[in-house]
Amino acid sequence: MDLRIRSIWRYPVKSIGGEQLDSAPVATTGIVGDRSFGIRDIETGLTLTARRQPELLFASATWSAGSVQITLPDGTTTDSDADLSNWLGKPVELVEAGAGPGRYENPMDVENDADWVQWDGPEDTFHDSGRTRASLVSTSSLRAWAPERFRKNFICDGMGEDELVGAHITIGDAAFAVTKRVDRCVMVTRPQPGIERDLSVLKTINAESQSALGIGLTVDRAGSVTIGDAVASASGS
Repeated sequence: MDLRIRSIWRYPVKSIGGEQLDSAPVATTGIVGDRSFGIRDIETGLTLTARRQPELLFASATWSAGSVQITLPDGTTTDSDADLSNWLGKPVELVEAGAGPGRYENPMDVENDADWVQWDGPEDTFHDSGRTRASLVSTSSLRAWAPERFRKNFICDGMGEDELVGAHITIGDAAFAVTKRVDRCVMVTRPQPGIERDLSVLKTINAESQSALGIGLTVDRAGSVTIGDAVASASGS
């Protein structure tokens, strides 16, 4: 295994664009501030994602001291429910993780955005799965695709991350359990600033990578991760 951190990403609000970090504190919930807020549709109770609301990816968010600021496509910076509702054209509210699980949906028919299924996420974060508190992918697995499509926390130079599933690793002075390969969904096909809609991305992953790209991590030990840190096997694993 030869993996080294190339870039670090934090996504403070579910499905909103994120921020790059030189170094990131890691808690039991993952990178501090990551997926710590979501936008809830007041009428349906669903936590919005770019699976249903692709325009979310054209905003971006930053996190500081427990609060977020969202920059809308028109340049407005806000954390106001009224501004978010006006932007999305329906009543929504910005909610912090810990007030109950997010409820999500995903289309089984990707090309037609049809046959939607729903599920509940974890209580303490707006990740899709309780088996993921952070995520990692190598530049080899990314090929020539834009990293932003996949919303990974840690992008590494090198290859071979799939071989780590089931192992325990350290990055910087933080330690993680590698729980799974991460299943990919229609999100990776959605347009973003400077990135066009591309259904072939998901078709390729489904055909060549068993529908997964990158690995999911839970946190064994809090710490910090910095660009340039090596991914190493934890002692005794």
